[in-house]
Amino acid sequence: MNVKQHSYHPQRDFSLAADVYGDSAQPAVVLSHGGGQTRHSWRGTANQLAERGWYVVSYDHRGHGDSDWSTDGAYSLATYAADQRHVAQSLGQPPVLVGASLGGLSALLAHGEAEAPLYRAIILVDIVPQMDTRGALEIMAFMEATVSEGFATLDDAADAIAHYTGREKRVSPQGLKKNLRMAKDGRYRWHWDPAIMELRDDVTSNPERLVEATRNVGVPIMLVRGRESNVVTEEAARQFLALVPEARYVDVADAHHMVAGDRNDVFTEAVIDFMGTLS
Repeated sequence: MNVKQHSYHPQRDFSLAADVYGDSAQPAVVLSHGGGQTRHSWRGTANQLAERGWYVVSYDHRGHGDSDWSTDGAYSLATYAADQRHVAQSLGQPPVLVGASLGGLSALLAHGEAEAPLYRAIILVDIVPQMDTRGALEIMAFMEATVSEGFATLDDAADAIAHYTGREKRVSPQGLKKNLRMAKDGRYRWHWDPAIMELRDDVTSNPERLVEATRNVGVPIMLVRGRESNVVTEEAARQFLALVPEARYVDVADAHHMVAGDRNDVFTEAVIDFMGTLS
């Protein structure tokens, strides 16, 4: 599949890096990754969607991957939602939005508070407004604990990720180069701005705003949950389905919070099946 690099400019002299797949004349889908990830986490899904006739935009959030860092170090959920809104409006057609964690919360805020419908549909990947904050804080604690010291080698980084996620260690950790950068001290550090940790309080302290935005969504919506998730527990999923009773729900066995990474085959098929029902 032919992949092209692109950039979006939500502000003057500020750009968001993106990969685009497929033909721009086809229906569009935007892939919006989770906090601490990059657009490369969607590669398998992006390729399959493009092969099925979708125009796919997978972008790096500000402060992540190859996108610019905020010069004032300010990273709020509202800012991420504004960036996402800019990407969607740049396409000239309402896209389907697939958002994992931070990407999903941004979607709820961007669409639920927009003056006019922004998305054709929303797919939330293991995130809901009333998440289990303990699980979210555990993830942020892992991110924060490893950001300052970094890793001496890619192998060390692979060990840390395998220990935290419970997945098997990568046979070749070279793929981690897309998520890590070599710092001046010769150690590998995550490919994101440490200042994004300010999101911790913003994301966990104001669920009411997200709940209200979710009530206003008004387009087809699906929640894909990892059955072993510590962020979207069974109770949190039930609360979401009570809030949006028309939502489709997929519970993926043997998957944690990073559903697309744990069970990409099952996840992608669920997304393709749902998108095939859209008119």
